[in-house]
Amino acid sequence: MGRRLTFAGMAALALAATGLTTTAVSGQGASQERDSGVTIYRDSFYRGPAVFVGEAKSNLGLAWPVNSIRVYSGSWELCERANYRGECRTLTRDTTILGSTNRGMTVQSIRPAGGGLIGVEADNKILRGRFAEFHTQPESRGYRIPACPSGRPTSSCTKRTADAYCRTVGWARSASSESEMIGRRGYLADVLCENNKG
Repeated sequence: MGRRLTFAGMAALALAATGLTTTAVSGQGASQERDSGVTIYRDSFYRGPAVFVGEAKSNLGLAWPVNSIRVYSGSWELCERANYRGECRTLTRDTTILGSTNRGMTVQSIRPAGGGLIGVEADNKILRGRFAEFHTQPESRGYRIPACPSGRPTSSCTKRTADAYCRTVGWARSASSESEMIGRRGYLADVLCENNKG
């Protein structure tokens, strides 16, 4: 109930995802060039157009199905819809063929899984005003959101995560945000969402 996904929010996320680049990655050399993250491929056996992902991406905007994947470290959750919705699959190793041959898997969002990234339940209290909205424990599918999915929660990474979260709930950006440490991991907290001024 704490989330309201709007068309504008999805469009903003799609624009934010433009940092992804489609590259021709050689199947043999790819795993040596990366030490974390994943590379997803349009074709089986690590062929065709490829996209490297090193952190959580809530809207990949891929125009093609994923038929193979290289996993450089950890576990990764691949979901068929944006914002980690729809059918999701967790992978921990390289896979030469995903799904049935030549049909692949529709992947529109991806994030690290396991290791505490999923499993801390959220109790998100929301206070909505006319021009802003405050979220005590931002959540996705009922669980806390890591302040920086790719690693240590720096202020700039926390800000980017908070901005993306605000867009998913219908606001333009975050005015302020915090990282709350639970164990060894930082989670997004006390996020104030607002629309752009002026």
